[in-house]
Amino acid sequence: MSASVTPLNFQSPDVPEDRARAGYYALLARLFYSGPDAPLLEAIAGPGEMVADGGPLAGPWSALAAAARAADPEAARLEYDEVFVGTGKAEVTPYASFYLSETGREKILVRLRQELATFGLGRSEAALEPEDHFAGLFEVMRHLISGGSGDAALQKQQQFFSRYIEGSFKGFCGAMSASGKANFYKSVGVFAQTFLVVESEGLKVF
Repeated sequence: MSASVTPLNFQSPDVPEDRARAGYYALLARLFYSGPDAPLLEAIAGPGEMVADGGPLAGPWSALAAAARAADPEAARLEYDEVFVGTGKAEVTPYASFYLSETGREKILVRLRQELATFGLGRSEAALEPEDHFAGLFEVMRHLISGGSGDAALQKQQQFFSRYIEGSFKGFCGAMSASGKANFYKSVGVFAQTFLVVESEGLKVF
């Protein structure tokens, strides 16, 4: 399993809350791995299992669904490239270590690779992105949620989240909000930040 694969098919956990969490991580991993295609935009725009029913996610999800309904697939894919890839330097850097200034990037990557190995995960040979790409980190969280339940599983999730995501996601999402090239991805960034704030609070008990 790669830390940067497109996360489309997975075995959902039995707990409804965990199934929703895994689904949101899978969606965000897909959106940050590459620009959305028409079926993905339609899935976000329409009713379905991904809809956040009430709570802090409801408003950001509604805004994201509206943005998906208004988005042209080709324009959204082009926007992804302009925002996260760019020519020379991306306007928004999609790598967590960029926002974790207290530790050198190489040290973060070495520790991350070692930790992924303990999970039986690693970057595929075909992948070009380093392991700290947010798409990969979100896919790892999806894997950890889907792979087990109970306090031990939650502790693994909390430790991984706190090391690589908690200190980096606000800078990443804030950069999306400030991007002059982002349109659809502004709504993605707002939803991502709201969801990750909820995750941060929910995982603090472990």
